[in-house]
Amino acid sequence: MKGTLWLAWRQQRTLVACSVAVLLAAAALAAHFRAGMLDDLRSGVFDHCDPGPLYCSRATDGLPQFLDVEPLRLLGALNLALPVLVGMFWGAPLLGRDRELGTHRMVLSQGVGRAQWFASRFALAALGTVALSGGLALLFRWWWEPAVNRSYGVFWYEATALTGSGPSLVAAALFGLAAGTLAGLLTRRVLSAAAWTLLVTGAVAVLVQWTHRARLLVPPHRYVSDGWQPKEPMGDKWSTGHYGLITGSGRRDSVAECPFPSGRELRECMTGHGYVSRYYEANPAGDYWAFQWADTALLGGLALVLLLVTVLLLRRRV
Repeated sequence: MKGTLWLAWRQQRTLVACSVAVLLAAAALAAHFRAGMLDDLRSGVFDHCDPGPLYCSRATDGLPQFLDVEPLRLLGALNLALPVLVGMFWGAPLLGRDRELGTHRMVLSQGVGRAQWFASRFALAALGTVALSGGLALLFRWWWEPAVNRSYGVFWYEATALTGSGPSLVAAALFGLAAGTLAGLLTRRVLSAAAWTLLVTGAVAVLVQWTHRARLLVPPHRYVSDGWQPKEPMGDKWSTGHYGLITGSGRRDSVAECPFPSGRELRECMTGHGYVSRYYEANPAGDYWAFQWADTALLGGLALVLLLVTVLLLRRRV
């Protein structure tokens, strides 16, 4: 290791060491709490619980019964915040510190090209970001597996699971890195770059959550039943909250037109108003990967755009 890569390593080795420490600590906690989850499941106290969105009740007093999944949700929360943290503490100083101190001029005066200077440090930062985010995503998935989509665990559509795991987390972390790098180049101040990175990555995180709730990138499925018989259980589907009734002509009306559970009253109401079936809209558990790849494409595309802008601006800003 020599030249610009050696310099990039010296400047980023503390961040690499912190990333390794975070991964090791997360792995130790995951192994400990996952073992406790497995012991609870093997004890048989959850054998009477059915999958689905309803709470699992204890047989003794009827109170809700859950696995100890709060530490898992804390890891998911860390993963949600990871793009912001990477952008502020790794991306913003990547170019911003040298620009603020003026040390980049000395490096470039030694016959090092701008492209080589930038590529070596960004490549090392990107490699560390992928390793950190990918490791945390895999840890979450492994820890989550015994409690996935269970009434006493964590469902796939919860933000900590849907956004805090899978390839979309890696794409989000790389977006944070690219946003921080561009901010450092533009502002020439690490603190200012960190502030702008927090604002931009936070806004994009809110946008991603909105696309999930609005089903903008992954449309829901429509499930239809005849109405007077019990409909298919919701199970691990993610409901949109849209329920309704369908007439013979195909018109869809609000479920409030016949607000009765399955049975004679509902059948009489539907017959009297000309309804032939009812429906609800939801995403099945299999759409987890559709959300993942849609987010990966969105965030990865944004990261590539920011990286391209950074490369183009390097010709004038350095």
